[in-house]
Amino acid sequence: MREYRSLQVISLFKPLFLKLGVDYEALLIILRMKLTMDGRRVPTIFNDARTKKEGNQFLKSLWIYALYGLLITPFLFLGNQLVFQMGISFAIIIFILSTTMIADFSSVLLDIRDKNILHTKPVDSKTINAAKILHILIYMFFVSGSLLLLPILVSLFKKGILFTLLFLVDIGLTTALVIVLTSLLYLVVLRFFDGERLKDIINYVQILLSVGTVIGYQVVARSFDIVNFDISYTFSWWHLLLPPLWYGSTFEMLVNGNYSTGIVLGSILGVLVPILAVFLYIRLMPAFERSLDKLMGVAKERKRKPHRIVAFLANLTCRSKEERVFFRFATLMMRQEREFKLKVYPVLAMGIVFPFIFIIMELRDRSLSDIGTGSMFLFIYFLNFIIPTVVHMLQYSGSYKGGWIFKAAPIDQPQIVFSGTLKAFLTTMYAPVFLFLSAIFIGIFSISVVPDLIAVALGGVLFTAIVYKLMDRDSFPFTMSFQFAQDGGSFKTFLIGLLTLLFVAAHTFVNRFAFGIYVYIALLLVATVITWHFVFRKRSASQ
Repeated sequence: MREYRSLQVISLFKPLFLKLGVDYEALLIILRMKLTMDGRRVPTIFNDARTKKEGNQFLKSLWIYALYGLLITPFLFLGNQLVFQMGISFAIIIFILSTTMIADFSSVLLDIRDKNILHTKPVDSKTINAAKILHILIYMFFVSGSLLLLPILVSLFKKGILFTLLFLVDIGLTTALVIVLTSLLYLVVLRFFDGERLKDIINYVQILLSVGTVIGYQVVARSFDIVNFDISYTFSWWHLLLPPLWYGSTFEMLVNGNYSTGIVLGSILGVLVPILAVFLYIRLMPAFERSLDKLMGVAKERKRKPHRIVAFLANLTCRSKEERVFFRFATLMMRQEREFKLKVYPVLAMGIVFPFIFIIMELRDRSLSDIGTGSMFLFIYFLNFIIPTVVHMLQYSGSYKGGWIFKAAPIDQPQIVFSGTLKAFLTTMYAPVFLFLSAIFIGIFSISVVPDLIAVALGGVLFTAIVYKLMDRDSFPFTMSFQFAQDGGSFKTFLIGLLTLLFVAAHTFVNRFAFGIYVYIALLLVATVITWHFVFRKRSASQ
């Protein structure tokens, strides 16, 4: 087993641990084992990467946090109001640290292996708790260090030693505050809900982090345009409720010499609250450990009433009883499968976000009213561009071992399994996102774009059938492990996604004519009906 440098640093504090009554040798063994196991876990920001990789995946992910550091750097030059510019900086820091803490380190904070393994061994609870705290601190040190290395170096050369030292102290306080608040959040959730609800919360934060990673690339590339903004800050009492401004206040007070009442109070809160939170966490740690028992038990099956909307959509879109069965099955899988949502929801979020990123970029040179008279509504086709990725992911599941049921069931027409699944995707995932985008686009471009939006929607339905045919998948939906989700799939789905450009070109061409869009809608409708009938025509199970 390898030796970790972080453990060598911890060895410097051996006398302190011994004085506190911690079994130092057992502490090192526990930490070494935890770090070894965590090195094999793929971070959430790599959730689209191949699963089989060599080496410590956590350490390999740190460059992405360093990239996020670029997002913070421009705010160090945002005028002379340190309370504002550092408040913005710490808002970004707190967001990244908290989402990372929940998304990637929940397995550390909520590690129930200690109860199953360590509590049966001659290791006291003080040593186990010390190992857990150090385990979290080690990883948060790496994340914070990677995230803030560049801003710290810039502040050292541009702002001076006092600014840099204060930056380091505030980072330590912020990290402690994030760890404690995350733990208290888990404690509250486990106090009133079961472990399944907590897992749902963690899953959605993981999705948020994945979406933030993609959006972050775009924001970083454009963040340096804001350096020359002239900011004027005025204190209000409610600013004391915002932790980022606490740390901005410390810079305003100690660097700029501003000792006004609001700034001093904010600085005191920035120091006092994290310290009190740490003591509160230590006090509540036994209760927190008891609450983890809920994660070990079998959760009660939630009684789900038959969803009337799902039943209505199934009856509306499916022609046979068997197809409606697979429609409801696919809807249930897409709604409940956490790993599937972690893979697919960020992709759908990109379909929502990217059209507006392009519009916002255009706002630098044009007004919103000018944009509303143009054809930028065609950026909604980006939602159709991600259809191949989602269709590709429909064959994967964390519960793939249950796929034998498809072979055991008397399915005479295998195609209804795929058609029912794709219809479930279109009606329960694609349609809500498309309607959301359409409502906003109508507000921007006026109601005159409704025919264009109908054409885009029909193009999406037609494209879905084409994508399925081009991928030519033999396996039933949700019957393959996510371990193979990227085996040759990414490049192929990207190439198929480029076919969206043909729809964009056709749409642009027909808009040159007075009634061209209506003719185009009619052609799309006919093509969609024929294509779906051809792709999912009846075949015997032996074919």
